[in-house]
Amino acid sequence: MSDAPLIRLSGITKTYGRGQAAFQALKGIDLAVEAGEFVAVMGPSGSGKSTVMNILGCLDTPTSGSYEFEGVKVEQLTRNERALLRRNYLGFVFQGFNLLARTTALENVELPLIYRGEPLVRRHAAARDALRQVGLEGWEHHTPGELSGGQQQRVAIARAIVTRPHVLLADEPTGNLDTRTSEEIMELIAAFNRELGITVLMVTHEPDMAAHARRVVRFVDGRVDSDRRNGEAG
Repeated sequence: MSDAPLIRLSGITKTYGRGQAAFQALKGIDLAVEAGEFVAVMGPSGSGKSTVMNILGCLDTPTSGSYEFEGVKVEQLTRNERALLRRNYLGFVFQGFNLLARTTALENVELPLIYRGEPLVRRHAAARDALRQVGLEGWEHHTPGELSGGQQQRVAIARAIVTRPHVLLADEPTGNLDTRTSEEIMELIAAFNRELGITVLMVTHEPDMAAHARRVVRFVDGRVDSDRRNGEAG
């Protein structure tokens, strides 16, 4: 069994544009995340945190450096191989929920299983179970327009965890929610981390939300400015 961390970024840079118009969003990121961790990524706008999340989620590729996932060098994978990694190992939760408007909660949650080619009966059962786990039993046939913001985000979380991903990538998951609902969503994410062992990496601007994580990594100007366990000073 390998002692390598689940995720390792080594010297990751990302440059957009060329010549005089070039902008270096990441300036040599080193970061290791062990399986089962809950990491909050913080920093001001333009600090590079969303760029890192896109690279971790195989939605973007670094300009230079190495990204290893379970010991596999992701930058050496083909586009199709990266898509398979994303489909089979990663779950995503976004600030804007990203649900299909005319589709029921059950059908939204089933989507990742359709992409995997799971048969109908198994898809239905897994999606119902995921909705039950996020507290939405009985809401399977409601469309997003019939749900509150908090309920929509619960559907999005159910969709993200229905495949039992190794890693949940959450980008400002409470950004569109009120304080009470935000706390409920964070407790839900923390419970999946704690009880199912899903590794969580979450971008947030909000210290109250970051307090749910066990570790906080702060980005400033495309670099890691600090990396500490929650509760540590500094």
